[in-house]
Amino acid sequence: MATQNTPTSDARVSVGARAGGRDQVDTFIAQWAQERPDLDVSPLAIIGRISRLAIELQVRLDRVFAEFDLQSWEFDVMATLVRSGAPHELTPGELDRTMMITSGTTTHRISKLEARGYVTRRRDDEDRRVVRVRLTDAGRGVFDATHVAHMANERATLEPLAPADREKLLVGLRALSAALE
Repeated sequence: MATQNTPTSDARVSVGARAGGRDQVDTFIAQWAQERPDLDVSPLAIIGRISRLAIELQVRLDRVFAEFDLQSWEFDVMATLVRSGAPHELTPGELDRTMMITSGTTTHRISKLEARGYVTRRRDDEDRRVVRVRLTDAGRGVFDATHVAHMANERATLEPLAPADREKLLVGLRALSAALE
């Protein structure tokens, strides 16, 4: 059974609005209240903002990666290899699982990074059927330089939020993540 929309003046709806005011999602909610007053569109207050923020965040991240002639996926593969610890090497299957991508996508990404000299592939010494992907010194150099700029960019992106607001956001995002898993 559908419930009545919550009024858009509700403080919970306008959380995240620019400079404490209304944002475009508030406008959408108000429009739906007019067009479909029988339908509870309150989830849009959260889901709509998460979706819009994901796009905006990716644009901001991609700007920094472009400064280092990288795509975000290239950075992600190299970051996964670095996080795995020395010797910064994983099998393609381990990359698939860690990055939650398909094996075909992984193969394509490895090939592109290998062509750029950022990773190498080699057969495992103990099991020749197993291929290992290792970050090269060149890949590590590009990754390290990019990583510093990337973290500075992420800090600057979050700077407008007070520490207490960041903590509340973190708690809420963790709760949503756990609920969806």
